[in-house]
Amino acid sequence: MFSPPTTTRFLQLNSPFSSLLPSNQRVLYHGHGGRRLGQLQTCRQSMFLNAKPVLKDGTLSINGKEALTGVPDNVVITPLTDSSAFVGATSTGDASSRLVFKLGVIKDVRLLCIFRFKIWWMIPRVGNSGSDIPIETQMLLLEAREGAELDAKNKATSYIIFLPVLDGEFRSSLQGNSSNELQFCVESGDPEIVTSESLKAVFVNYGNHPFDLIKESMKILEQQFGTFSLRETKQLPGMLDWFGWCTWDAFYMEVHPQGIKDGLKSLSQGGTPARFLIIDDGWQDTINEFQKEGEPFVEGSQHGGRLLSIEENNKFRRTENEPQSEAQAPSSLKDFVTDIKRTFGLRYVYVWHALMGYWGGLQPNALGTKKYNPRLRYPVQSPGNLANMRDVSMDAMEKYGVGTIDPDKISQFYDDVHKYLVSQDVDGVKVDVQNILETISSGLGGRVSLTRRFQQALEKSIAANFQDNSIICCMGQSTDSIYHSKRSAITRASDDYYPSNPTTQTLHIAAVAFNSILLGEVVVPDWDMFYSKHDAAEFHAVARAVGGCGVYVSDKPGQHDFKVLKKLVLPNGLVLRAKYPGRPTRDCLFDDPVMDGKSLLKIWNLNKCTGVLGVFNCQGAGTWPCSKSNAQEDLSYELSVKVSPTDIEYFEEVSGNFWTGDCAVFSSSTGSLLRLSKEEKFNVTLKVLQCDVFTVSPIKVYNKKIQFAPIGLINMYNSGGAIEAIDFFSDSSSCEIHVKGRGSGNFGAYSSTKPKSCLINSKIEEFDFRDEDNLLTLIVPDRTSSWDIAICY
Repeated sequence: MFSPPTTTRFLQLNSPFSSLLPSNQRVLYHGHGGRRLGQLQTCRQSMFLNAKPVLKDGTLSINGKEALTGVPDNVVITPLTDSSAFVGATSTGDASSRLVFKLGVIKDVRLLCIFRFKIWWMIPRVGNSGSDIPIETQMLLLEAREGAELDAKNKATSYIIFLPVLDGEFRSSLQGNSSNELQFCVESGDPEIVTSESLKAVFVNYGNHPFDLIKESMKILEQQFGTFSLRETKQLPGMLDWFGWCTWDAFYMEVHPQGIKDGLKSLSQGGTPARFLIIDDGWQDTINEFQKEGEPFVEGSQHGGRLLSIEENNKFRRTENEPQSEAQAPSSLKDFVTDIKRTFGLRYVYVWHALMGYWGGLQPNALGTKKYNPRLRYPVQSPGNLANMRDVSMDAMEKYGVGTIDPDKISQFYDDVHKYLVSQDVDGVKVDVQNILETISSGLGGRVSLTRRFQQALEKSIAANFQDNSIICCMGQSTDSIYHSKRSAITRASDDYYPSNPTTQTLHIAAVAFNSILLGEVVVPDWDMFYSKHDAAEFHAVARAVGGCGVYVSDKPGQHDFKVLKKLVLPNGLVLRAKYPGRPTRDCLFDDPVMDGKSLLKIWNLNKCTGVLGVFNCQGAGTWPCSKSNAQEDLSYELSVKVSPTDIEYFEEVSGNFWTGDCAVFSSSTGSLLRLSKEEKFNVTLKVLQCDVFTVSPIKVYNKKIQFAPIGLINMYNSGGAIEAIDFFSDSSSCEIHVKGRGSGNFGAYSSTKPKSCLINSKIEEFDFRDEDNLLTLIVPDRTSSWDIAICY
């Protein structure tokens, strides 16, 4: 059974980071007077004159840019690097498990918040003062300013980031108040774990490039904490590059073997075979005493179900006395998984389970679960969560309780579950309901410690039992989970996809793009499933094409739009996944693409040899949760935005040698090709729920006279994702440009002159050349999985 602490613990939150500073800088400064705290003697302010983060006369400045004014005396700054510091505060009041401190005033500055609007999920909010910062903010980005200037013309924009972190056993978050004061809240989640100070609750950093700034900030925190790892260092599961199908929106909890076979069959017959399958909720052996047959359904009661054993239910396993001739169920989960892999060419089969086994945890005293010592606990949400939006699943778990696994048994539980699944030919898991831990941590060491124990046990089991780091994390967007993500490489980046709710379609795209600014440094953001046959199908499809994510649908069997799917999926089931997490362009960071009535959303990414840019009209179709006003729903919104190759960050990764400085820009929706200088802009006009995706390819000079830029497979949304490499061979009289890639379809490129001939895998092929825009096209034959196209001049 559990062994809760028996004495109150007073924690002094001095993280080990100060030991990395020179001895003469291991000091804690605060507010107006530069006085030191506790037993520290007064120090000369000149000590920090050469340091970039400075707290002087009640103003926190970084590199001469104001971050906060009116900073209280009890605020502490601990310098870390030339541009960064930890910020915290002390209290003279009683120690508590939850404290709120004022940091200073923010006003007249453009800002972006990423905050939890529900216990599970984050969304963005933009504003220009501290009062616009919502409770449970987990990232705050400011446009830096000098003195009182809000829009300093003719000066490069710079940025200040605030990241609330984990300080000892306390988790911090940001919030604003009506006086435009930025506050931070620290909480342990356990009344027995208390403190009167948090000296390193918030990390602050400064930079001139927003994406470099977040990347470098997370690198610093990774090095300091040692509790999480960056995405770029993690092993990525192989399923990311293959088209998938999830059973959830196809069947919900009524998933069954024949339905899965029907869905896989119809996708395959349509020419977009699923190579990756998620068997979502509905396959496990559970009991729900709150849903009685014949009684009216009570909303939320489905989340009161509990796990009876780690095995599959009778839909996926034939009972001993059931005659084989009459059975609809396979003999076992293994029999079923092996069969569908063989029949439909599946490479990966994942199954769903909750962090605690099931929504309501484990059934206490059940024969199949009692060895894990489950104990019924009733979740308690923090005031921060309750101040935003309640969630029906959380309300249900508070009402019905959660059969909580003994933390001392959690490693055994995960190992048993995953060993069993491997024995059933299952390749990986989607692990849901992860933030539940913060609500049941009282008496168990607090939320930070409990999350660490569960996350370490989970990742250890994944590594020990599966071959491919095969886990998708879900409902785990709290920083408790983010800053304990050591191995897990994929996390859901938004609230669910709701196919029947037209007001959430645009919100979904915008939320994932903005959330990826933070999440994308630690994981590959998962954009969730979608319906390919839906009013917003192309909107979602294009977002996945530029998202750098896995691509999977949840279509009902036979309900597919193959016109959409074939622009995402190659005939062999591969998808053209972009290189990085798709994020908003720099000029979109402080605009509201959902509710301001004027801004379009642009999402940038890179491939191996090209850039890609998605443009979306998210206005007029929905309203952000927890917003102070309602957007007027108007599906007639037609808006324009300027688009430029400069919208794509890190373009130098693909421009390389021989670049002319110009780009070929191809529109997926119109098929038009433009030649633009890197700084040049053009207008894109879209109606609500319309989108376009542009391939941006650097035009390079070959043999001193041929100017060429490959576009890729122009029948695909992310055309350039098909290109693997470019090479050329030339002499005084001829030049051959070789483009290597994958997938069949219509290959396109910009060419300054019409070539003499084109070959695909050494075979001469016919080609077309459009004189008006220099578009070269040729057909890559069906069933060509990889190619070497030679363009001869």
